[in-house]
Amino acid sequence: MSGKYVFAKSLKEVRFLFCQTGEHSAATRSFLLRAYPAMKKNNPQTPIMMREAAGTLPKVFARYEFGKETSQSLEGLSDKQIEDTVTTLVKNESAAS
Repeated sequence: MSGKYVFAKSLKEVRFLFCQTGEHSAATRSFLLRAYPAMKKNNPQTPIMMREAAGTLPKVFARYEFGKETSQSLEGLSDKQIEDTVTTLVKNESAAS
């Protein structure tokens, strides 16, 4: 997993929104507990923010250079599907264009 979360150079921030107790955010919380250390270790200068709010549906945002931002819903996804979704977002150099 060491190289899996090496972010694109154009990525400036990753932000996760989810509910701290809701069942619909359980897979997102599980993913973050497992993957956050590797993401931060491989990208120490890139902010990885976690925003918890009651009743919030899980979603990930990736902000690139020049204010370009993309997001993806994580609702109903398994831990593995969340991993695939996040990996695609953080490595997607073309999203910054």
